[in-house]
Amino acid sequence: MRGRNCCAWRWRRENQVGRLEVFADGAKGPADAAEVAATREEIRRIDWVEARLTERATNLGLGRNVLSGLAEIAAREPAFIVWEDDLVAVPGTYRWMCSALRAYADDPRVMSVTGWTHPRVTPPGIGDQPYFDGRAECWVWGSWPRAWTGMDESAAEKLAAWRRRGGDPGAYGDDLPAMAREEGARNIWAVRWLYHHLVHGGLCLRPPWSMVEHRGFEDATNAAMATKWENPALQPAPPVPARWPEPVEHPGCRSCWKQFARRDWRARWRRWWRRWR
Repeated sequence: MRGRNCCAWRWRRENQVGRLEVFADGAKGPADAAEVAATREEIRRIDWVEARLTERATNLGLGRNVLSGLAEIAAREPAFIVWEDDLVAVPGTYRWMCSALRAYADDPRVMSVTGWTHPRVTPPGIGDQPYFDGRAECWVWGSWPRAWTGMDESAAEKLAAWRRRGGDPGAYGDDLPAMAREEGARNIWAVRWLYHHLVHGGLCLRPPWSMVEHRGFEDATNAAMATKWENPALQPAPPVPARWPEPVEHPGCRSCWKQFARRDWRARWRRWWRRWR
């Protein structure tokens, strides 16, 4: 958890979260120490829900903190929802995701559910029903220990396994192979989760419109967020389906990701080239 970010307890209270498991990363240095301490004290003052706080003695950084924390949670909980501190959601998100986790708890075809999507990667004609995507998500998502098994392998190892199966490394965007190569240097983790889904043929359930927004488009600690991924104003949460859909990937997902992720990756390299030439 980054001390300088508001922790958005109001949104979590409105979503009626049952319990918080907080993994507070250590300060990067003296300049951050006071803010980290203040954030931890704020967590200790929570009185509207049980909050279990794990205080890191050193700064692990994003990737190592998330991976180690989730390994601990997956070892003792039947399901979990992962929520980094710079993400906010509309009321009803927690209920919707818990319902989805219950619906697919025993279906190995489903490896995760998420509250985030974006019009640019949402296939047309969805209406108000959720859909399945082959590319997983890292912005407010939930899963089960059965799906997390094997996440001790690196993104590069998972990419190699995907290639051995004859998979296209950029099947869901040209950004993924590059992120897999950069995982260690940048201390990121999500690309491992995305290739984990591909290697195991798993699906991610997405809502028909986003219930979640990222507040780090301007000042994200790990990376500058592209504002083109900022969602329109969030609508109320979609209805919980009376009957959840059969786990079959929507045929339009792959082409959406290839089209838009390719544009983002090319733009990134153009910016790099202009900077260093």
